[in-house]
Amino acid sequence: MMYNLVICLIPAVLVLIGIRKLRVRSWGYCENAVSLNNKVAIVTGANSGIGYQIAKALALKDAHIILACRNIDMAKKTILKIEKQLKKSVKMTAMELDLACLKSVKQFAFNVQQLYPEIHLLINNAGVAYPKNQLHFTEDGFEIHFGVNHLGHFYLTNLLLGTLKKSSPSRIIVISSSLHEKGKIDVNNLEVNQQISSNFYANSKLANIYFCKELLKRTRNTGISIYAVCPGWVYTSLFRHSICWYHYILVAPIAYFFMRSPKQGSQTAIYCATEPALERQSGLLYRNCSQYISKVTFDDNVALKLWNESERLINEKMK
Repeated sequence: MMYNLVICLIPAVLVLIGIRKLRVRSWGYCENAVSLNNKVAIVTGANSGIGYQIAKALALKDAHIILACRNIDMAKKTILKIEKQLKKSVKMTAMELDLACLKSVKQFAFNVQQLYPEIHLLINNAGVAYPKNQLHFTEDGFEIHFGVNHLGHFYLTNLLLGTLKKSSPSRIIVISSSLHEKGKIDVNNLEVNQQISSNFYANSKLANIYFCKELLKRTRNTGISIYAVCPGWVYTSLFRHSICWYHYILVAPIAYFFMRSPKQGSQTAIYCATEPALERQSGLLYRNCSQYISKVTFDDNVALKLWNESERLINEKMK
């Protein structure tokens, strides 16, 4: 009887595998052979997940990569791990960066610019995700999704902007998410909105894209290209605070069709960081190694107000 059941299940399993393969093909893959020799790239959160795969791919293209990580020991171990996997020495430097602390962001920006007079790639990848019913704050008192996912990277980018301009052509990649379509931003009440929300993570991902929109205006004709990236639903440690063990069992069948490995999820970011054809397509959102059209109707006034309010909040803390 068991034998007959197995025989009956084989066609269904083959169909499922076929569907999975079709989905994987639709996700896109960065296939260019661009050399990044003599190029300096910063990847935040490079010790795991998507950031790790981005750093590894850029190392294959001979870039010098700064692994900007909160845990410096983990970053150093990551370098050794990448060297072992690639079976060659790589040009990598581990540097401490805690995006939940504005003083750390400022110190990192100072240190990296002292060591590297040119920076050609900034990949704002690091992020956090906590359950909706939990409220966490950064060292500076900001709601943690807003503080890390948006404000920390906003501050870092602005501190490095002068060097990125001098190093042009250069690129800034901001890892967002299609979940930005579920986000809301009340720029007239931003501080309160940080603490009263149904989806802090989605709000921060929407802020990422509004940041890109305004950054595009402020860097026009400077040689800097801006790209927002949705990596897709990726199996990483990002949602480790939000998912219980039994969730994995419940979502496993669905995840098989939709969830990407970190390597698969990193492809669009690598594509935007290296693809020569994108040099004149600055300011767009990408997914599956192609342009993605958001369901959100973006408001330029919101982008401007978010920028100004972000600056004000940082300036108040850094007095």
